[in-house]
Amino acid sequence: MTAGEPIRVLVVEDDPVAADAHVLYVGRVPGFVAVGTAHTGAEARRLLDRTPVDLLLLDLHLPDVHGLQFARSLRAAGHLADVIAVTSARDLTVVREGVSLGVVQYVLKPFTFATLRDRLVRYAEFRTAAGEASGQDDVDRALAALRAPGPAALPKGLSAPTLERVTAALRDHTSGLTSTGVAEAVGISRITARRYLEHLVDTGRAIRSPQYGTVGRPELQYRWTKRP
Repeated sequence: MTAGEPIRVLVVEDDPVAADAHVLYVGRVPGFVAVGTAHTGAEARRLLDRTPVDLLLLDLHLPDVHGLQFARSLRAAGHLADVIAVTSARDLTVVREGVSLGVVQYVLKPFTFATLRDRLVRYAEFRTAAGEASGQDDVDRALAALRAPGPAALPKGLSAPTLERVTAALRDHTSGLTSTGVAEAVGISRITARRYLEHLVDTGRAIRSPQYGTVGRPELQYRWTKRP
């Protein structure tokens, strides 16, 4: 890769729907391009052997190999691509092990586009650090680019406690709820419930689907479901 070229990303994810979403996310971040998708470690290895890759977006739970074992085999074979690990596991032992294998970031599932975009932008900043450090401050600044900031602020008018209650209501009703149902479950107005539900959709934590009314109430409504 030379200056000015996009960072080439290989998405390694066994769930085809999630893989397609990750490719879409990568393509929406300036300076990055998805060069392929693999659903197993073996498929990823074949792609790496014939396609230049700078960064792996690597699911740790592949059907044929654990992601860290796969990363270790890549290092042994001389592949130098960095890794952003994607996982639902929260074992910090795994996090520590990954650091020695070129894992520069961890993204916990489920994640939103905003979360991945932040990690990719920070990774790009880290890659552009060049030249000789004049001192400890320069080294610290380069490494700080990989550190994630605190949680993003909620839109004006929304509160974290109410958002958690809305999320819990969706989690408790796996078949989904209308905005009226959420309002009744949480104790807020339907309009307020709708604002929180739209925020959950915008951040990738809920799914909105149309639901046509019954006889006597034929108008189109929406049902929200907690994203798995």
